[in-house]
Amino acid sequence: MNEYLGTLMQSRTQAHIFHLQSDSYESHKALQKYYEDIVDIIDEVAEGYQGKYEIVTDYKMVGTLSNFESDEQVIKYFETLARFCELKREKLPQDSYLKNLYDNIDSLIRKTLYKLKYLR
Repeated sequence: MNEYLGTLMQSRTQAHIFHLQSDSYESHKALQKYYEDIVDIIDEVAEGYQGKYEIVTDYKMVGTLSNFESDEQVIKYFETLARFCELKREKLPQDSYLKNLYDNIDSLIRKTLYKLKYLR
């Protein structure tokens, strides 16, 4: 859970960096929506998990922060994040209330990808 949550926290910051550096209004707005919404969902996952299991410590993050280079780079970042979440969630607790929150994260990532790919 520490790597899942830590990487999602990092994705918020990465999306904000891309948002501030993007030269596309559509990407700018899609990234803003992501970084604003992901914080609440991360909080729900962490609190729901900690309410049943244990306090999450030693947060880990996969990857490093990058500057904006292209729209394709941003799309690839979110595709990689989606794949990470798919693989990681298989190893996380499978309580129905947590699975529902994992679905919300997956949905937000996929909606962001849709906006980045098709609403330019």
